Amino acid sequence: MRILVTGGAGFIGSHVVDQFVEQGHEVAVFDDLSSGRREFVNPKARLVVGDLTDSNAIERCVAEFRPEVVDHHAAQIDVRRSVEDPALDARTNILGALALLGSCRRHGVRKFIYASTGGALYGEGRFLPATEDHPINPESPYGVSKHTLEHYLYLWKRLHNLDYTVLRYPNVYGPRQNPHGEAGVNAIFIGLMLRGKRPRIFGDGEQVRDYLYVADVVEANRLALSKGGGEMLNLGTGVGTSVNDIVRELKSILAFEGEALYEAPRPGEVKRIYLDA
Repeated sequence: MRILVTGGAGFIGSHVVDQFVEQGHEVAVFDDLSSGRREFVNPKARLVVGDLTDSNAIERCVAEFRPEVVDHHAAQIDVRRSVEDPALDARTNILGALALLGSCRRHGVRKFIYASTGGALYGEGRFLPATEDHPINPESPYGVSKHTLEHYLYLWKRLHNLDYTVLRYPNVYGPRQNPHGEAGVNAIFIGLMLRGKRPRIFGDGEQVRDYLYVADVVEANRLALSKGGGEMLNLGTGVGTSVNDIVRELKSILAFEGEALYEAPRPGEVKRIYLDA
């Protein structure tokens, strides 16, 4: 089938593209390359460079490629940036995604797979591991914007018969993760330790997250091509791991002798969340 992967030059999206290509699908990637990298794009996939906030670029891409499935990974993912500029966050994660949904309706897309968030959507864990029935109380604009599209997908299915599967991601790690970005504590810490620099921890390091290897996320996207219609599903291990745990493990693996630097916690960060899949 023809599959359009937005954000397909990024860390997770590029692995998803590789899987779809390996399965024999015809794949196009829509990415602005702001955080994704051209060299991550599978050579058998078609790359369309464009911004999610440019509705004309989205329309041209969908109209020309005419995908049967859209797998939507493109997003503003920086929690801290969403706190500082919630309007920018909403322009990408809500308005940009709505433009994409409009193009899907006009050009006969039958299935929409959405990379949502479990870590930022539920807010502080009321019970753990959090199931899909956990109260939704985002503590950052990023969590709000990612959740908002879930409501639109429910409506699009009712109003326009667009099937969907929402995958609520935990913290994902693995190859191609950017060690210089704001997200991806594993890659950031590894990059610093390999250069002999002390990792920075915001808060006391006891904040707990659910860390899932990227290959498991890819498998979920593969299954969502034919399963999970109309569902919102957690991905995760069900196990909480603290930032201090990660530092101790990486210090052992890399024989790093330095100590972490502790700084003030960042606004919008959840203290404890891990997911029941």
